[in-house]
Amino acid sequence: MTTFMGTTSSVGTTSSGTKLQVADVMVSSQTRWRSGLNLWVKVLNDPAESNTTFVTENPYFLTLHLTSHSVTRTRQSTTMESRQQRVLSVLGVWYILNTHITTVFRAMLCVSRRRAAQRRQRFLKSISDTRHNFLLLRQRWRRQVLALLNQRRQPTVWAFSRASAFWDVTMPNFTPSDWIAHFRMSEETFSYLCSKLRPAMQKRNTNFRACVPLRKRVAIALWKLATNSEYRSIGLLFGVSTTSVCRCVQDFCKAVCKLLLAEVIAFPTLQKLQEMADYFETRWGVPQCVGAIDGSHIPIIAPQGFHTDYFNRKGWHSIILQGIVDGRGMFWNVNAGQPGSLHDARVLRLSTFWDLVAHGQLHPTSTKNIEGVNVGFYVLGDSAYPLQNWLLKPFSDNGRLTAEQQAYNRKTSRARVVVENAFGRLKGRWRCLLKRNDSDVELLKHMVLTCCVLHNICESHGEEYTECDAPADEPVVANMQEVAEEGSDVREALMRHFTR
Repeated sequence: MTTFMGTTSSVGTTSSGTKLQVADVMVSSQTRWRSGLNLWVKVLNDPAESNTTFVTENPYFLTLHLTSHSVTRTRQSTTMESRQQRVLSVLGVWYILNTHITTVFRAMLCVSRRRAAQRRQRFLKSISDTRHNFLLLRQRWRRQVLALLNQRRQPTVWAFSRASAFWDVTMPNFTPSDWIAHFRMSEETFSYLCSKLRPAMQKRNTNFRACVPLRKRVAIALWKLATNSEYRSIGLLFGVSTTSVCRCVQDFCKAVCKLLLAEVIAFPTLQKLQEMADYFETRWGVPQCVGAIDGSHIPIIAPQGFHTDYFNRKGWHSIILQGIVDGRGMFWNVNAGQPGSLHDARVLRLSTFWDLVAHGQLHPTSTKNIEGVNVGFYVLGDSAYPLQNWLLKPFSDNGRLTAEQQAYNRKTSRARVVVENAFGRLKGRWRCLLKRNDSDVELLKHMVLTCCVLHNICESHGEEYTECDAPADEPVVANMQEVAEEGSDVREALMRHFTR
């Protein structure tokens, strides 16, 4: 640069004649300077592609080239330092931003957690308040319901008003004979029966209507059993619906079978058997006899299924009632429901009495020596039953009976008539067993057992029976039995005892 300036100054001091040459020299010098400067810039940009020959041959670029290396080194070092500073600055800025962002995020997280906890507390409080309000509301509803239950509501439109003058006006004026004529028992026995059945038949009033009183329900059932009237007629008489009459009868029969059957009709104990044997011997002179057995047909309508099984030998459908009575005509074993086509011996074999005797319930060891034979307790039956040690029947009348055999038949027949009289009083009191019953077979079984229980209650309370006895069933013709007969020695001993 000094040389260049010196040359210029020297050139500037020459004469005016040579000014044009000096100008040319200056232009050429400037051109070379510019070309060298461009080449230097090119070398700085890409030193590998620079022309080294040109650099060494160009005197103006030589000085620039020498200077460029130092400038390049200085710029490179400066660039590295600046880059490091920039990287450190960027890292510092990043660290500051990251720290700030982390701090802000943690603060926001704490705020969000605090807000979530507050929302959860408010939610739990709202649930607690809702539950508390619900409990209060439920208690209020409960108080309202109890208040409604305690107060009697007026009958609604659907509760049809019926005339009940018979129960409200006529019944209170019944005389004792009226009670026995219509209900087959006195008012005292009726009250006793109501007290026994109260746990199973007592009803409660509802908010819609009053229930049928217990005494009225029992009276309806007794009227049905005693008269076998239609449900509609009984409903009009007592001022209730036909459905109520049917329900009263069903409930009454089920209650009697559940509460009174096992108590009133029970298999006798040894002491009771001895008492019954003493009564038979005292009244009819038949020792060791504890009862008489017989069967009776209960008329029914033909059932829907297996109706031919219920068609008996008399030409109508029935079920069989097998009963065993003591000397006073009270039942101590009954079996009801077998189809009417079965033979009496078959009914006995299917009854519980046969199984009880097989298990020794008649106490076969309690015997009495009669004409050299140890005779235990036994019952009397007709010729349809098989001869057993505990079941004696008369000799078959083939026209060749001896005097002793005829005496035996007369003696046992007089004692056995007690069961026929018992069946007569049973059907006479409770006409539902005498006339054809239109009830279902299952319900009719309960009705038959109920009538037997009521028969024993009336007999034990001394209720008089003034009506004519019902006709007795025709004797069953004996046929070949499925059980081998035994007990001939007992019958022979009794025959000798009667003719002694």
